[in-house]
Amino acid sequence: MNLPNYFLADLPPEATLSAAMLGEACQTLKRNRARFLANRSTHSLVSVLSSVARDWLQADYPFRKLALEQGPAALGFSRATLAGGLDSFFKELTPPNFQALLEQDLGRADRLEEMTSAGPEQASHRAAMAIAPELLVHLAAGNLPCPTLLSIVFGLLVRSAQFVKCAQGTVLLPRLFAHSLYDAAPKLGACLEIAEWRGGNVDLETALFDAADCVTATGADETLAAIRRRLPPRTRFLGYGHRLSFAYVTSAALSRLNANQVAARAAADVAAWNQLGCLSPHVIYVQQRGALTPEQFAETLAEQLARREQAEPRGALPAEAAAAIASRRSLYQVRAAHSPDTRHWSSQHSTAWTVVYEADPRFQVSCLHRFIYVKPAQDLTEALCNAESVRGHVSTVGLAATEDQALALASELARWGVPRVCPLGRMQNPPLTWRHDGRPPLGELVTWTDFEMA
Repeated sequence: MNLPNYFLADLPPEATLSAAMLGEACQTLKRNRARFLANRSTHSLVSVLSSVARDWLQADYPFRKLALEQGPAALGFSRATLAGGLDSFFKELTPPNFQALLEQDLGRADRLEEMTSAGPEQASHRAAMAIAPELLVHLAAGNLPCPTLLSIVFGLLVRSAQFVKCAQGTVLLPRLFAHSLYDAAPKLGACLEIAEWRGGNVDLETALFDAADCVTATGADETLAAIRRRLPPRTRFLGYGHRLSFAYVTSAALSRLNANQVAARAAADVAAWNQLGCLSPHVIYVQQRGALTPEQFAETLAEQLARREQAEPRGALPAEAAAAIASRRSLYQVRAAHSPDTRHWSSQHSTAWTVVYEADPRFQVSCLHRFIYVKPAQDLTEALCNAESVRGHVSTVGLAATEDQALALASELARWGVPRVCPLGRMQNPPLTWRHDGRPPLGELVTWTDFEMA
């Protein structure tokens, strides 16, 4: 399949981008938005996005086939990991889910089309309309593809023209998704631009910042602070900084009968996108005094990760990442040889997966790529005390608990500052309505006009 040259990302590798080219591209996007996107109905946009999502779930869809053929070499994920991740993402893009998102964030699904009233507004004779940025610029992190795809979806839903700047070497899936949108609705595709270049090109970034009404970026906190300083005062900035996640398994949820099931769900969270996302667990805290000890759970988890590797291999790693895993494994092998407080399980003849059990409950940051810590805790309060070093930087906690425990535990996690609590096994599969870092995804993008009626 040969892709036509619709986007800057389609130019040959030897092509050189310039600030003038980007400035012209941004002006073209704004003109196309005024002609093709600004006055589209929400219903028609949802229809297009849902239809494209259904296509991506079909095994014979040309863009999906190309993603699975080229993705492993370009992105470092195995074909099975890519397929599973794409399925989880596109299954969420349905009309009912879009309806729920619009009502959750904007009060009504038609807020972007006209002045409407909802709830208390009607009693006070007020109406309101949500207004989208004319041009959205996304600076994508690139470690995972789906957050970038979701940014594109949200931008189209609020009727913004969009320029997506991808990190070097990560443009494949955003480019294919953009082409699939163009194939389904060329006029909408004309309101989108995709490009990639190595970060730090001040001239190119300045051209984007000068044209943008709103800039979104994902990356290290220091990177976000540097971007914010360079933006014009009129430009809104939405930054999503470094986050990590962990899991908590209660003793009541971990009987001998369901230990394999709980461990399999944990293995699914560790394996999804090779543990590289902010939603991936670094540590699994296991409550003591259960039918299985935390150490026994770690051994069961190792068995499940071994099975997972057979069905969904991790894929090849860069040499430096493999070396980091090997080095850390060696450290725990030495500790395990001299202390019963440490145990270690790992894949043979590869760095495909690693489980480390430590009696020391202090939070440990994983080296990722399916390297997971299991640690004991008397209860959730003790686990949170030991995770204090990452407080304020936690994205998600995966929870395995009985139904009568879950609400109280979720409330305790909320008070501690966790923005998302979900069942273990679904950490990397948030719903479309997920409030990223506790913030409304559509609500962040729009501004409001209130109309006080006579």
